Amino acid sequence: MYKGIYTLIGQELSMFSRKLEAQLRYQGIAYQWQYKTAASSQEIDTRAGTRFVPLLNTPDGWLISDTISIGPFLNERFYYQPVIPETPNQRSACFVLEDFFNHWLPRHALHSRWCYPDNVTVAGTNFGMNLLLDKSINSSTTDAEKQQISGVGKMLYDSFGAAACVVQGAGVDQKDAMKKDFGVLMDLLADHLAQYTFLLGGRACLADFALAGALKGHFLLDPEPRSWLSSHLPLFENYLANLWQEAAKDAIWLSGDEIPLTLEPLMDYMQRTYQKFATFSIAAAKANEKFFDLDVGYGVFTARSMKRLEKARLHVQDELRRCHGNSLPINKQGVLDFYLAD
Repeated sequence: MYKGIYTLIGQELSMFSRKLEAQLRYQGIAYQWQYKTAASSQEIDTRAGTRFVPLLNTPDGWLISDTISIGPFLNERFYYQPVIPETPNQRSACFVLEDFFNHWLPRHALHSRWCYPDNVTVAGTNFGMNLLLDKSINSSTTDAEKQQISGVGKMLYDSFGAAACVVQGAGVDQKDAMKKDFGVLMDLLADHLAQYTFLLGGRACLADFALAGALKGHFLLDPEPRSWLSSHLPLFENYLANLWQEAAKDAIWLSGDEIPLTLEPLMDYMQRTYQKFATFSIAAAKANEKFFDLDVGYGVFTARSMKRLEKARLHVQDELRRCHGNSLPINKQGVLDFYLAD
C-alpha cells in the first residue's frame, strides 16, 4: 500500500536521526538519507516548520517531524512488522522507557561530546562531513575537504555545544557526576542485555530505537563515551548489530505480557533520576522560572526548565490511560505515577 522509498532528513551524529534510522531498518522499510546541510538548512526548516531533526518524507508526500509521532505512524503503516506491543503491561513499558531514553540520555550524549576537547575535534570532523560536504561520515575525503571541515568542532562548540550542556546541567563542572551516573546506567542496561536480546525480550520496541539512537549517534561513535563503556563495549555493539537489521518474522516479546525482572532496577533508577529531573523541570517551567536546582545523588546541579517535558509526559499519559495503567503489574514500583498524575 505504501510502496516507495522514505527519506530520512537529518544528520548521522543526531541521536534522534539514528533512532528513526533504527526503526526504519528494523521494520524493513526502504529509505534513503538526505543530510541537513548548511546549504539546505533554511529551506528544510521553512518547509517543515521546525529546525529540529529528524524529518521523515514519505513516498505519498507527508513530511513528519518528532520521533514520538513518527514511531507510532510507522508502526501502524507497517503493522505486519510491529514495534509497539498490543498487551497493556508491555505497551506501557515501551512508552515509559522510550520517554526515559528520549529525555535522559541527551544529558550524557551532550556532556560526553562537548565537554572534552579531543572529542570535540572528532565530532566536529564528523559533523562537517554531513553539514558541509553532504557526505556520510564513512566516506573518504580529499586533503582540501579535510581542511574545509577542520574548524567545525570549535564552531559548533562555541555556537551550540557549550550552552546545550549548561541547559542540561551537564557542563564541564559536572564531569565526575556525569561519569558516575553514566556508569551506573550502563551497568544496569548491561545486566539486562546479558540475558535478553532487546528490552522486552526477543523483539525490539520503540524504546529500543531510542536507546539505539544514543548508542549509534553518540556512545559508540564518539571516542570519549566509547572509552567509558569499558568491558560492556562488546555487549552494546552486539545489541546494536541485532537491532540494525530487519526483524526476524518469528521474533516475539515475552509471553504472557511479562516484563523482564532485570528491568526493575532500571526503572528504580529512572524514578530517582529522570522522573525527579522532569518533575522539577516541569514545575519550574509552569512557574515561569528559567532554571532549577536538583540533586539526583551526585551533588546539586542547575539546569534550565524545559516545557517539552510536560508535552512528552502527557503523550505517555494518554497511552497509559488507554491501558488502565494504575492497575498494571508494571506499576508495582510506582513507576507510572509520574505520568498518571493530573
